[in-house]
Amino acid sequence: MELPQIPQLLNETLSPDGSVVRAATESLDRLSLHPDFPFCLLSITTGGQNPGQRVAAATYLKNFTRRNVDGSSPFSKISKEFKNQLMRALLQVEPAVLKILVEAFRVIVASVFVKENSWPELVPELASVIQNSSLISGAANCEWNTINALTVLHSLIRPFQYFLNPKVPKEPVPPQLELITKEILVPLLAVFHHFVEKALTVHGRTEAETERTLLIVCKCTYLAVRSHMPSALAPLLPSFCCDLFRILGSLSFDHMDPLGEGYLLRLKTGKRSLLIFCALVTRHRKFSDKLMPDIINCVLKIAAHSIKISKLDFLSERVVSLAFNVISHVLETGPGWRLVSPNFSSLLESAIFPALVMNEKDISEWEEDKDEYIQKNLPSDLEEISGWREDLFTARKSAINLLGVISMSKGPPVAASNCSSALSKRKKGEKNRGKDQRCFMGELLVIPFLSKFPIPSEANVSETKIINDYYGVLMAYGGLQDFLREQKPGYISTLIRNRVLPLYRVSVSLPYLVATANWVLGELASCLPEEMSADVYSSLLKALAMPDMGDVSCYPVRVSAAGAIAGLLENDYLPPEWLPLLQVVVGGIGDEDEENSVLFQLLSTVVEAGNENVAVHLPHIISLLVGQISKSIPPNPEPWPQMVERGFAALAVMGQSWGESMPEEVELSESRETWLSGQATLAKAFSSLLQQAWITAVQPMEGGISDLEASPSCIDDSSALLRSIMRSITTYNELLELKVAELLVAWADSIANWHAWEEMEDLSIFECIKEVVNLHGKFGLKDFIVRGLPSPPVPPVPQRSIIEGIGAFVSTAIAEYPSATWRASSCVHVLLHVPSYSSEVESVKQSLVIAFSEAASSRFKAICSKPCSMWKPLLLTISSCYLCYPDIVERVLEKKEHTGFTIWASALGFIATSTFEHGPSAESEIKLTVMALAKVIERLLGQGNQDSDLLRDCFTSLMEASMQLKELQEEDDNEEAEDDEDAGDDDTDDDDDDNDDDEDSEDGEYEETEEQFLDRYAKAAVALENGTLVEEGDEEDLDQEVDLGGLEEIDQKSIVLSLIQRYHQVLIRGQSLPPPIVSTFLNSFPEYSSFFQQHG
Repeated sequence: MELPQIPQLLNETLSPDGSVVRAATESLDRLSLHPDFPFCLLSITTGGQNPGQRVAAATYLKNFTRRNVDGSSPFSKISKEFKNQLMRALLQVEPAVLKILVEAFRVIVASVFVKENSWPELVPELASVIQNSSLISGAANCEWNTINALTVLHSLIRPFQYFLNPKVPKEPVPPQLELITKEILVPLLAVFHHFVEKALTVHGRTEAETERTLLIVCKCTYLAVRSHMPSALAPLLPSFCCDLFRILGSLSFDHMDPLGEGYLLRLKTGKRSLLIFCALVTRHRKFSDKLMPDIINCVLKIAAHSIKISKLDFLSERVVSLAFNVISHVLETGPGWRLVSPNFSSLLESAIFPALVMNEKDISEWEEDKDEYIQKNLPSDLEEISGWREDLFTARKSAINLLGVISMSKGPPVAASNCSSALSKRKKGEKNRGKDQRCFMGELLVIPFLSKFPIPSEANVSETKIINDYYGVLMAYGGLQDFLREQKPGYISTLIRNRVLPLYRVSVSLPYLVATANWVLGELASCLPEEMSADVYSSLLKALAMPDMGDVSCYPVRVSAAGAIAGLLENDYLPPEWLPLLQVVVGGIGDEDEENSVLFQLLSTVVEAGNENVAVHLPHIISLLVGQISKSIPPNPEPWPQMVERGFAALAVMGQSWGESMPEEVELSESRETWLSGQATLAKAFSSLLQQAWITAVQPMEGGISDLEASPSCIDDSSALLRSIMRSITTYNELLELKVAELLVAWADSIANWHAWEEMEDLSIFECIKEVVNLHGKFGLKDFIVRGLPSPPVPPVPQRSIIEGIGAFVSTAIAEYPSATWRASSCVHVLLHVPSYSSEVESVKQSLVIAFSEAASSRFKAICSKPCSMWKPLLLTISSCYLCYPDIVERVLEKKEHTGFTIWASALGFIATSTFEHGPSAESEIKLTVMALAKVIERLLGQGNQDSDLLRDCFTSLMEASMQLKELQEEDDNEEAEDDEDAGDDDTDDDDDDNDDDEDSEDGEYEETEEQFLDRYAKAAVALENGTLVEEGDEEDLDQEVDLGGLEEIDQKSIVLSLIQRYHQVLIRGQSLPPPIVSTFLNSFPEYSSFFQQHG
């Protein structure tokens, strides 16, 4: 094998020609099997011909390491020689290569050093390298680069910033971190002090290497203390923090010119210093309390620079933001409150409020990037933010948070008459506090301060300072929701009526203030008094419909109004009238994609909150929206615009709401007729839309007709629409008119290839599957079991039928996605037992049985070592298949494992016993278990296995399951009788019970302690590792009845009786059955006594 060709192949990976890159990558993949391959890449990273080649080598080595470490490849056992060469390369390469190569080092560290606690020479060697590196040793021709060595240290500490063992409630400091701290970090902090001295004595300029060294050391220290406190580091905290104070004191916020690299690094070091203070205050109070006076003095000076916030660059503003955060954390401690509280007034006036007022940067952001402005200043649940966005953590947000903390602080004792607001009700048993009580600082300080600023009116609307200041007042109100929640409703009513709502009545529109007022109302949704509903909603509706004002866009006004209305509805704060709200929302949907997305989300919220109040308007609204959405569906099915996706989601919600509004059978025929007419309107609109999306949008291929397949976009919401269509069908003509068969073919083909599983987002697909089977039972769907051959000129190749597409989806769900196993299993029973399969299509049913049993047995094999709740759906899936074709299923089981049939039968018997916690509990599940066990016993006897333990265990489980089923059926009969007798007394009893529940819940309220929280999560981590933790979202699926179709008509009691009659000599007299179970069984079924007379 020719390894010398690697440099040339790496050069080719940089080619602009995609085919050349693919060919080079494939060649490198083949060469990667050679044991010397990673060594060759390492040598190129340090001695390659050009920078591009060295970066390419580092990149490939990083990916190679990720693929092979912790795997089965030979490279997974990393040799000492490779680790040594990697360390040498890391210490010598240029910065661009180091940035990539260090990622390969992190992978190896996580596997070898963290998990296995091996590589003992790593820490001593790295300590020696750092001490002898260029900047620290001061040698002229030093072999080791200090920045590189510190970068390696940073990667080495990085994994220890978090707790590593979630199964332990209180995790001790990892020994590796203790070793790193003792051998490297502690000596480094002594050097750090000298570097600080050097950096601060150079006035007016900065040295990039020195500043970078300070930054990396601060990063390493932050990682070390973020979760843990290494014992060797604790004594050095006071001197280290003194150095951090000096660094923060050297920062300048007055610069107007672009910053040099050195000073940018200084700012980053300051930012990291403040993060260290946050970690010390929140995680390590034992060590930080003595440092709090100096910490407070330092951060108060930084926070005061918020007055220049409009002129600060992003990094400087982030430093001010973190200073506010440190103060907030300090305030939550007893010593911290005593230190900060004397400064509350000056802090509010000279630091917090200046960060809230409107400035030039806000106006330019509003004009240039409206969505960015909204995310920073007016966030709501309607705005989706993906990933980590540090630029959204502004000084204003931190100041608002700090203001909220201050407002909830208690002031000194004052006379009750001076504390004007009454606090919330005390819990029962709380003693009276006497004449003096401590009021919130929100009432004593914050609200009076904000009240000094006049509200803009017709008289002063032209004064910029009044507008800017009141913007800050509104921002402040938005941060006071915790404080206001503690006040009487009248207090909040007065505040909103006098200080917020008048803004909506000013004749000269104030978009910046109205948008902020919208946000305030949304933030205060949980504490707004009900009597203000009409005023609040009329104001928000006015804002939601506000048009643009010339060059000033009112998009943020409309979006913030939508977010506020959604917040109010989600907090059960309902409008007095729904129609005006619906008219404004639907009327606002037009050509603007971003705004349409927000309005569709709001519409969904309105429909969910309004229920029957909104349902009457839905047929007309849906007809209008379908026309709007259809205009935006692209000719190519992928990708759909956001407006279409959100539109489908809103339609799905509306379809469900309309279905839930169906009148009861006993209600007036006129109301039912109205509902049926509306349902027909919905079905036609949904069918038209889905036809366009799935059929019309799929253009014929050249020379033939393309195979229909639904777009995978919005498949869950589309399934909900399809289900709504099917539920509306009452005649065969409607089935044809709405083209349901064609839609189902496209839908089934799409879900057959579905792989974007996202927990509950696939729920509508499973519900739709059951509706399809029911519809086929009523009308006999075309192409349901067998799909006809396509017409010429398309080649006569058999195409996938509807049930085959569904079967592919269900089997994939069982085999690969634990979160969907319960729902998929319930569909298996429906697909196998509800439809009627004629002899001509028996092969289709057999293929389904093979697919389902293979998927379930593979999944069960992976989890069979430890009994868990997931056993039940998998074993019952195989049972359903087994009742159809025992021979086929036995072959599948034995193919997977030689004793596969025995393992399944034994496990099925085990879950039917009382010792298994998550066994069959619904009547249909137990009936299926009884029939499957009876079939297994009959097969074992037919094969001559009369003396096996498996036979005895299965028969014992069959008796237990039969008793459980009879007991459950008797309980259901008794409950029905009791319900009929006690129907008249339920209302009184319910009222009494409700009162009792309220009292119990009030008395039983408590806040979970940190210890209880950690202990609970440790137990959950253990359960997750053992496979006994039920998947989130699956709890409601545990005891659902399953539809067994024709099997429901089978009398399981007669099956058991027939089995015992035919084989009692072997089953009873030839087996050592447990006497307690036999006795209980005969008590339940005395008619079987004659067969057990000679037992025992």
